[in-house]
Amino acid sequence: MSLDPEIEQQIKKVVSENPVVLFMKGSPRAPQCGFSATVAGILDGLVPDYTTVDVLGSQDIREGIKAFSNWPTIPQLYIDGEFIGGCDIIKEMYAAGELQKKVHLDIGAMTAPKITITDAAAAALTEAIGQSPEGDFLHLTVEQDFQTGLQIGDADQMKLCSESNGLKVYVDVGSARRVEGMKIDYVSNDKGEGFKLDNPNQPPSVVETSPQELKQLIDSGADFRLLDCRLEKERDLANLDGSHLLDRDLAEVIEQLPKETTLVFYCHTGLRSKRAAQYFRERGFRDVRNLSGGIDAWAQEVDPQMPRYRSA
Repeated sequence: MSLDPEIEQQIKKVVSENPVVLFMKGSPRAPQCGFSATVAGILDGLVPDYTTVDVLGSQDIREGIKAFSNWPTIPQLYIDGEFIGGCDIIKEMYAAGELQKKVHLDIGAMTAPKITITDAAAAALTEAIGQSPEGDFLHLTVEQDFQTGLQIGDADQMKLCSESNGLKVYVDVGSARRVEGMKIDYVSNDKGEGFKLDNPNQPPSVVETSPQELKQLIDSGADFRLLDCRLEKERDLANLDGSHLLDRDLAEVIEQLPKETTLVFYCHTGLRSKRAAQYFRERGFRDVRNLSGGIDAWAQEVDPQMPRYRSA
C-alpha cells in the first residue's frame, strides 16, 4: 500500500527521536491484544523507559506503520531507528539474548537477585545436575504471570548469575525483580517429594468474578473501581454503569491508589480484562477481580435488555 507522506514523516520523527519505540494496540498498562502485552512485558524487564504508540488511536498510523516497515502485523518494535520485528521475533531474540544486546543492556553493571537454596534443595539439585547431560548450572525464570521454570543448562553470560549454597543460578534479566528473595526448598510429605518454591513477590491471584457476584457487589454499595478494558466504540454499544474506560491516563491514576483498593476489570468476553487485571496484580494490588465472560456474560445472565455484539 502507498504511504501518505505526512504520516511517513510522523512515523520517522517518533522512530528517530526515541531509542526504543513500540507500536502496539493499547498501552503497556492497558494492552488491547495479547501480542502487544507480551512485547511490552519483555521491554518492561529490559529498559527503564520506552516510547509507545497506540495504533488504535489513529487508523492512519495503524495502516501507515505496516507500509512503513513492510510488516503486516502489530505490535512492531524499533530500536535506535531500526525495525526489529513483531511479537514472535522479539520473543526469539529475547530467549537468545540478542534483544538484550540491541538495547545495550550492561548485565555486568546489574545486581543479581538474592536467592536462597536450602540444604535439602541443594542436595537434590546437585544430584540432578550430576545426572544431567544438559549442563552444570541452574536456570531460573519467573514469567509475568509468575509461572516458574527451573532447568539445567550451560553458563549464560547474557543472564544474571546468583549463588546460594554452592550452586550458581542464572536468571534472565526480565525475571530478576520477580525472583528477588525467592527460596527454593525440597520437601517430603504424604503427597510425595518435590521442590517447593516460595516467592515473596507473587501477589494474590486475580479472582474470576461471575456476573451475579459482580451484581451483588454493586448492589451492596461497596467501594471499588470498575474498569472497562475495551475500546471507546465498544463502550458506545453498551457499558456497565459506574465503570470508567481504562486508558493510559486513568491507569496512571489507578497505580497511585492504595494497594487495598478493590479493582474490578471487564471487557467483551473477559480475556483482555484479565491481562489488565494481571498487570495491576503484579503492581501490588491485593484485591483484583475480573468479570468472567465479560460484558457479554453480563448481558446474558443479568441484563438481557443490554445490546450485544453482532458476533456474540
